[in-house]
Amino acid sequence: MAESAAKTVLYCGVCSLPSEYCEFSATRKKCEEWLKATHPREHERLYSDVAIAEKMAMTTLSEDREAREAAKMEKAELKSEARMARDLEKKLTSKVAIKRIERNKRKCVTAVCGLQVFGIDLKSTAKMLANHFACGGSVAKNLQGLDEIVVQGDFSNEIRDLICAKFPSVPKDNIELVAEDKPKKKAP
Repeated sequence: MAESAAKTVLYCGVCSLPSEYCEFSATRKKCEEWLKATHPREHERLYSDVAIAEKMAMTTLSEDREAREAAKMEKAELKSEARMARDLEKKLTSKVAIKRIERNKRKCVTAVCGLQVFGIDLKSTAKMLANHFACGGSVAKNLQGLDEIVVQGDFSNEIRDLICAKFPSVPKDNIELVAEDKPKKKAP
């Protein structure tokens, strides 16, 4: 039995598909630019005029069908780019609110809402905050019906610093500190 040599597969840094399949991705142009910048030999092998001519010779699509397929691919690319632009704009305009909510007497909790917009898993983040501050932490729904992380204790500034350190996708300017105090009861 002959031993087979191990093959290495180059995965795209944009779409995370093998580089041979990037042409079927919605981000084909970006994938091609990334491949050209990082792996010029592989780019030459896949996208040179000779390689494209060989691929075209193997296809048996009619010109009409080929034009429709190209139009579909272009439309899918445009949709993907528009979706990525919308997501980026949403991330840039979204705010992460860190609220200090006063409970009984001098007890308070810190609520963090708005992290899910940045693609952060709330459950694991709540667990990480609870372990870091040695207190209780959980995910709960707020009055608007959105998920938020609730941490027992007043850790507003520390949580802001920890979010900035652990999650670089959250801009520091988008983090707001809010204090919600209960109205004090007046003594008679």
